[in-house]
Amino acid sequence: MYNKIYEGRRLYLLKQKIAIISDVHGNSLALEAVLCDISDRGINTIFNLGDSLYGPLDPIGTFKLLMKHDITHIMGNCDRMIFDSSDDDSSSTVNYVKRSLTTEALEWLKQHPSSLIMDDIFLCHGTPNSDKIYLLEEMTEEGAILKSSKDIINNLEDVEQDVILCGHSHIPRTLYLPNGKLIINPGSVGLPAYIDDLPIPHRMESGSPHANYTIIEKKSANWLVDQISIPYQWEKAAAMAEINQRQDWADALRMGRF
Repeated sequence: MYNKIYEGRRLYLLKQKIAIISDVHGNSLALEAVLCDISDRGINTIFNLGDSLYGPLDPIGTFKLLMKHDITHIMGNCDRMIFDSSDDDSSSTVNYVKRSLTTEALEWLKQHPSSLIMDDIFLCHGTPNSDKIYLLEEMTEEGAILKSSKDIINNLEDVEQDVILCGHSHIPRTLYLPNGKLIINPGSVGLPAYIDDLPIPHRMESGSPHANYTIIEKKSANWLVDQISIPYQWEKAAAMAEINQRQDWADALRMGRF
């Protein structure tokens, strides 16, 4: 169900810069700073790789801000979690998000595909077949390590496009594979670090509180990749998390690590 591929409208990608955002997680303050920077650079094409509204911050404000811009969206695992979970078994943060969102916002979230093809670019949140699995990272007892090229290529065996955009890990990465494919993770706009239990207990830490996004541009036969870090009012965002009793989020937002 979640690996359906939708053919996108054809874009003339060879002649324009593209901004890639991901994992906003309801952080309207970080999103506003990123969108302002994108606008200042004169970039009109924006791809959002999902996990837009989930978080103990400002989900409805984030939704309203996203609606003001022409952005191509796909769905992330935390987007899906908002409307997949029942009130009986969902977390306090999920319930906070659901109470905050309007019916319009929930319906908007549900309509996003799990992946998209835009010319020679493939968009997914995690891997092409799962929004819950990291495409580039493998979890070990020592922490996250980069997967082997062979394992990554196996996960992309059905992807014909040369450029793959993924999110989910919140860690900015640019990876070139031996088969010529380019994989880009823009990092997270709104949550620079987090702790998770699956597949094993682990931390993902960008090391900085800045909001992250990426710009790509085709030059001759190659793609230029510019990983951008934007300052914003992260102390104010951390205070929002504390009001909603998520000290872990507050710590991550202040430092980008634990």
